[in-house]
Amino acid sequence: MPEFIPADSVGLVTPSILHIDTPLQLDCGRTLSSYDLVYETYGELNAEHSNAVLICHALSGDHHAAGYHAMEDRKPGWWDTAIGPGKAIDTNRFFVVSVNNLGGCKGSTGPITINPDTGNLYGPDFPIVTVPDWVRSQAVLADHLQIEQWAAVIGGSLGGMQALQWAISLPDRLRHALIIAAAPKLSAQNIAFNEVARTAIKSDPDFHDGHYMAHQTVPRHGLGLARMLGHITYLSDEAMGQKFGRELRSGAIQYGYDVEFQIESYLRHQSTSFVERFDANTYLLMTKALDYFDPAKEFNHDLTATVAHIKAKALVVSFTSDWRFSPMRSREIVNAMLAAGKSVSYAEIEAHQGHDAFLMPISRYMEIFQAYMQQVAIELEGASS
Repeated sequence: MPEFIPADSVGLVTPSILHIDTPLQLDCGRTLSSYDLVYETYGELNAEHSNAVLICHALSGDHHAAGYHAMEDRKPGWWDTAIGPGKAIDTNRFFVVSVNNLGGCKGSTGPITINPDTGNLYGPDFPIVTVPDWVRSQAVLADHLQIEQWAAVIGGSLGGMQALQWAISLPDRLRHALIIAAAPKLSAQNIAFNEVARTAIKSDPDFHDGHYMAHQTVPRHGLGLARMLGHITYLSDEAMGQKFGRELRSGAIQYGYDVEFQIESYLRHQSTSFVERFDANTYLLMTKALDYFDPAKEFNHDLTATVAHIKAKALVVSFTSDWRFSPMRSREIVNAMLAAGKSVSYAEIEAHQGHDAFLMPISRYMEIFQAYMQQVAIELEGASS
């Protein structure tokens, strides 16, 4: 646990819950008659309600993006490197909102919450949700907070896809979109990785067609395998080599099938810890939302036409060693926006950490991130003076 809370931390934070009774029509054709969204806020909303920033999380993320829930916490929120006083997303200047997406497992309505129509857990009966569904629900939260327009919508990976979707779907409701380590749609290889992960979960004898909680069990083995596979794709070969190499746990080969290499031990640890904090049905749902993301589909697969109505300025960031969402995929977004005459900045960060680089305090990345957000803040302050 932290001996003290750092000066550049947002400190102790408490989540809020918004209950929404207005029905939400989903892309899959089903309707949620009511739902809850869990969210956290950091910083203060200004009098004009113009300094609000929305943080969109990735596949296994949630609303706890910064600060600590208790002094006993050993780790802060998942993007504490970027959010706080004086950091890239400066809470001395911005009012930051981070929300747990619909279908999540950290409090927002999803598979592990009660279906009001049956009185039982939703489980696998929770409807498939899409990135546009998330944007619509996040807009309802913005309305509740009396935020007509975000200063910026920011996200990495699946969160970056949400930022892009915000700019496309609701162009008048944000001034900047920061799209980090993302893509305009998944490649066949990425869809394949997701399908292997889902198959691992669904093949677990304890899965029970998604009704595992009714059987008072959890598909630990399958969910753990899914996490191991995912984690491998989030790291680069160089990152794994630098961190683990071929180091043996005991210093000598044992000629058996138990864990011998440090990388094996690390993956087992990641598997075990993930199973304790994440829900298997939510993992299935989130990977499907990734697979289905393809905003250009409605524009005859023309990405330039897709971004033509965007009004927000954009920063697109990629990382050289990210082979899951490579720089080439970010450049597709940038080139389409340039072709459509949009204001877009692009940074390709030299980094060895793979896809997970977007979560890390890489100096060049943070310098560019902070410089861009300082311009957003200066723009705000100029407009209100």
